[in-house]
Amino acid sequence: MADTSDATQKPIQVKLVLLGEAAVGKSSVVMRFVNNEFQANKEPTIGAAFLTQKCRLEDRVLRYEIWDTAGQERFHSLAPMYYRNAQAAVVVYDITKAASLEKAKSWVKELQRQANPNIVIALAGNKLDLVTGQASTPGTSAAASSADDEDEADDATATPGETEEEAGSESLRQVPKDEAMAYATEAGLLFTEISAKTGEGIVELFTDIAKKIPIEHILASRGAAAGGAANANRAPAVNLNETSDPKNACAC
Repeated sequence: MADTSDATQKPIQVKLVLLGEAAVGKSSVVMRFVNNEFQANKEPTIGAAFLTQKCRLEDRVLRYEIWDTAGQERFHSLAPMYYRNAQAAVVVYDITKAASLEKAKSWVKELQRQANPNIVIALAGNKLDLVTGQASTPGTSAAASSADDEDEADDATATPGETEEEAGSESLRQVPKDEAMAYATEAGLLFTEISAKTGEGIVELFTDIAKKIPIEHILASRGAAAGGAANANRAPAVNLNETSDPKNACAC
């Protein structure tokens, strides 16, 4: 598999940070993307965790250097260390918790005010599996959806002509998709709803980000400052859980 140019063979490093309120599923999103796995009872992130994953985009390979930040308020002051010099950010909220979208909006404002002016920001509504009665994007199997239903709608009361599943999903969703999408459009963000549990929309999220990354600009700037770019692109280590590159690159 000999490629023609050095640019196609050497991965382009892209620093990406995840931000959002505690318990919205940031770490689960990263683990689904990097290792294609999901842990139901994951411990809260302390400080930040560092992981990597490759993504092929046409004739180039991007190597995401992902900083998964803690969502607890006591770690908020550390965030600038991780989003500084980042080329991309994923701001995650929980579609079953309205307050998490408001927190996401505050993160977006902070990024737009203090981060790299060319940063690509994606707003991602996680836990789509909890509202499986509503329309989902292609790629989620019926088996996966039905398996996720077991935890959600036990106490839901269906109105005439409405199934329990539909009633349960109606009551669980607190952030209408149209509302979040309208905000993202107004703020100039990428937008999607995802499920770290089933994997729905995860690869597409990081693929869409890769398509927006100004690769030529990154290559030009790093060529001009060959020595210092690598050090400037790494944040201080704070209780890190490092995961090496998996064998499976994302299918961009």
